[in-house]
Amino acid sequence: MSRTRTAILAAMALVAGTAGAAVAAIPPDVGVAAIPCTVDYKVQNQWDSGFTAAVTVTNNSAAKSSWAVKWSYAGNQKVTSGWNAKLSQSGTAVTAANESYNGTLGTGSSVSFGFNGTYSGTNALPTTFTLDGVTCNVDDGGGGPGPTDPPVPGAKVDNPYAGAKVYVNPEWKAKATVETGGSRIANQPTGVWLDRIAAINGVNGGMGLRAHLDAALAQKGSDELVVQLVIYNLPGRDCAALASNGELGPTEIDKYRTQYIDPIAAILKDTKYAGLRIVTTVEIDSLPNLVTNVSPRVTATANCDTMKANGNYVKGVGYALNKLGDAPNVYNYVDAGHHGWLGWDDNFAPSAALFKEAATAEGATVADVHGFIVNTANYSALKENHFTINDSVNGASVRTSKWIDWNRYVDEQSYAQAMRSQLVSIGFPSGIGMLIDTSRNGWGGTARPTGPGATTNVDTYVDGGRYDRRIHLGNWCNQSGAGLGERPQASPATGIDAYVWMKPPGESDGSSTAIPNDEGKGFDRMCDPTYTGNPRNNNNMSGALPNAPLSGHWFSAQFQELMKNAYPAL
Repeated sequence: MSRTRTAILAAMALVAGTAGAAVAAIPPDVGVAAIPCTVDYKVQNQWDSGFTAAVTVTNNSAAKSSWAVKWSYAGNQKVTSGWNAKLSQSGTAVTAANESYNGTLGTGSSVSFGFNGTYSGTNALPTTFTLDGVTCNVDDGGGGPGPTDPPVPGAKVDNPYAGAKVYVNPEWKAKATVETGGSRIANQPTGVWLDRIAAINGVNGGMGLRAHLDAALAQKGSDELVVQLVIYNLPGRDCAALASNGELGPTEIDKYRTQYIDPIAAILKDTKYAGLRIVTTVEIDSLPNLVTNVSPRVTATANCDTMKANGNYVKGVGYALNKLGDAPNVYNYVDAGHHGWLGWDDNFAPSAALFKEAATAEGATVADVHGFIVNTANYSALKENHFTINDSVNGASVRTSKWIDWNRYVDEQSYAQAMRSQLVSIGFPSGIGMLIDTSRNGWGGTARPTGPGATTNVDTYVDGGRYDRRIHLGNWCNQSGAGLGERPQASPATGIDAYVWMKPPGESDGSSTAIPNDEGKGFDRMCDPTYTGNPRNNNNMSGALPNAPLSGHWFSAQFQELMKNAYPAL
């Protein structure tokens, strides 16, 4: 729901009656600058007893060093938590005052804030707003979409996966089906990766975004259906690795906006697709690099230092959230790494803070974020059942083991739930949910432990009992011994919206040797099975499978291994 009014009020109060809105006449020579302020109030997410709202205020009068916006509800709405403003409520009257960091509001400038609230009955939109006591123009379309707003087929649901089918990519299904035994999983839903500009219209005769959405409509029928898209084309992409470098240089943020995000957003806003629930996974492996792989860390790279300095990761993610979030049926989930990357004390909270910085950049607000996804295209075990972070052996904490290495988490589910709590605590909506990519973290087969390891010491205890059989947590490329994990499913655990297969099983993480290509993808030694490692994996062997093709290309040997080691078994 959005309030959009095309008439212009020049410092005049908005008078709302039961039959509609009365608007004072404006002399034809009165311009927009005569409006003292405008307010855009949007309910971005609504469920049975609660809602999330985003408010943008534009000041057209003298510059301010502090501000306060006020409105009143006609119903029983109550503000419960907010961000980017100090919110208070007395009866039906609400006041939103600036925080210390956003009090400056210049002439023609805007400020955005948001909040969560509760209601019962009807969540009627406020009709009158003031900025420092002066009545503002209200963007209003009679409670419905305005001339530039997308259609609203219905309020967003709390969990888009609940009660819905999920799109099966016909291209991935065809590849899986021709593999021996592949028909057992060929009907599983997987993510559609938009990893370059050309992917929007289709690469080499393949399906583009519209073709996928059209196919999704056919699969949907009269049911609800989720389509999963991976938004993955930031400037200077994957600054700490080479296998998944992208087509855009570090400074090409404008090209990212106009040639990549804008065309995707335009397609997603097409009313033809308004009945689909579209989940976007926004820019995997980007923001975490700005925490762990920048100076003065020993794992720093020059490319990551560049991307932190120019701010284009933060700008790009913010722009994507803002533009894609304009469509009322789009659910943005931001990548939040995995426990073996961000689970340490000096990574965890700083990463959450950076996620919020990106979620409030380029016009985005935290209300544009429906949730976060962890373990995307990675291998971290979903749940380790044979030990916990609180265990000790002979008086030594398991945190001191070489495998855990002082991490706070031992698996993805505990990490995802803890990250969710951290994000809510710093201002993200309390209704955010988490996704966990389980496409390659099953670790079944004959190597799967059936009980705890020997209690000789913490290392024998952890290594003997852990499901994740990688050589080191930092290994990420085409891992030997990996298996399919839990099948995609909705609402599997508290705070988890779904287990998903966002990374299509059988698509390579990167080539084992250098392969010339026109996709901007380099050769990363972590994909070379003979590589002896670097500081990010504590100088261990890479654990990668041999003879792998370029990232994203079909890797039959990996697909077969994933099926062989699936857990639950196929």
